[in-house]
Amino acid sequence: MNKIQATQNLNKVVTQIEGARLRVSDHHIVKLIAVSKYSNTKDIETLYNVGQRAYGENKVQDLKEKMTALDELPLEWHFIGHLQKNKINNLIDAKPTLMHSLDSLELAYELNKKLLSKNATMKCLLQINSANEESKTGFNEEEAYEAYNSILNECSAIKLIGVMSIGAHSKERAEIKKSFLVTKKIYEQVKPLGARYCSMGMSSDFELAIECGSNMIRVGSSLFK
Repeated sequence: MNKIQATQNLNKVVTQIEGARLRVSDHHIVKLIAVSKYSNTKDIETLYNVGQRAYGENKVQDLKEKMTALDELPLEWHFIGHLQKNKINNLIDAKPTLMHSLDSLELAYELNKKLLSKNATMKCLLQINSANEESKTGFNEEEAYEAYNSILNECSAIKLIGVMSIGAHSKERAEIKKSFLVTKKIYEQVKPLGARYCSMGMSSDFELAIECGSNMIRVGSSLFK
């Protein structure tokens, strides 16, 4: 990907974000995370040079390798994949800006235990399975608030600052919208507990996600092509 292509890709996505954002409110701010899992460090550097600062990886090893290779750039790194318990220490050592996928109480307790042993903290988002799909991990609508509250009270090393979900796996816009609205409803419930981010929306559906209240989107293929 050359600089011209990177500029065009970023400008197109930013224009789409602006349109969707303004349909919500002049004051609605949306943070863009560039999902770099299928790209190399050269492409990330090219996109950085045209203005993109935050990047997301969903494998701990890839995250560490790219963070190390691009250490001289002031990038913000997000972990957005499912975290296996045997990779927790590696993720803690990588020190991501934000971990998006806290998808069970079991994982939260294990992560907290290991953070405490390393005298570290980590900012996280609670993953919501908003369409109750068996193929996805995360908390369903009925258990999300209680789980959020439990982690806040019982896991002092985890700094919960919001929720994350993936839109319903469907071609029906109404189904996807319904799943986004479930996550937004949970976000509103946990806002008084300090939640700042409602992370939902990817390349195929981020405009709809923003219109449903998302303030953080994860976009890969639209940026790296």
